[in-house]
Amino acid sequence: MKRPARELTRLWLIVVFAGAMAWVESASVYYLRAMVDRLEPYQQNPLPMRGVLGPVEVVREVATLVMLLTVGMLAGSPARQPRGGALAGRTRQTRLAYTAIAFGVWDILYYVFLRIICDWPKSLLDWDVLFLLPLPWWGPILAPICIASLMNVWGTLATQCADESPTTSLTWKLWALSALGIALALYIFMSDSIRAVYQGLDVRQVLPTSFNWPAFGAALMLMSAPLVQMFWRWTMLPPTTVSTERTCLIWTSGTEK
Repeated sequence: MKRPARELTRLWLIVVFAGAMAWVESASVYYLRAMVDRLEPYQQNPLPMRGVLGPVEVVREVATLVMLLTVGMLAGSPARQPRGGALAGRTRQTRLAYTAIAFGVWDILYYVFLRIICDWPKSLLDWDVLFLLPLPWWGPILAPICIASLMNVWGTLATQCADESPTTSLTWKLWALSALGIALALYIFMSDSIRAVYQGLDVRQVLPTSFNWPAFGAALMLMSAPLVQMFWRWTMLPPTTVSTERTCLIWTSGTEK
């Protein structure tokens, strides 16, 4: 069934907010990299920790994540707080979905705006240091863009299309697979830094030379498990409801009845 028009409005507000945040993020990173002469991060010590620069950058990353989480929580909150049951579960999913959209849009536009500001990245295979917490994450920018795109697709469908199917043990198992995929992706991003720690090396001097695309592909497939279930449910809808349910897929909004 279709969602009320206000859900589409919320979606676009999240997109606008995430886009504005992406510009602020890309501008801040540009200032920072220009200050330390690291416009292209794929070099040893991509962010020289001079004075309070390191702690300030780490706190900035945390603050960015808090802002994205907060706007997602606010957008997914109903006018009246449900006390429990299916509606409460739906609210939790909606909050998570709007947070996923905020993060996904922000992450993709961050690279788009960096390209506009400083003509980097040159290609989707350029390496970047993605985060610094808890250890530096490294990867070609195509990898986080793939994850961000997956978050955008799932978040959009979860917020704009009503899914009244009950939560089952299969649903939880698929989310467990998704969590496993997230953990695997995090390990892939931080694998070089983790090895450096075990070898007693300075993680700031580590420069990865290869990316484990097969393992990352497996992680992406695991992360997409809830989205696959969503599509599967729609294919199993009775013929009388399929056309109504799928109207959300072409961005058609209706009025609440």
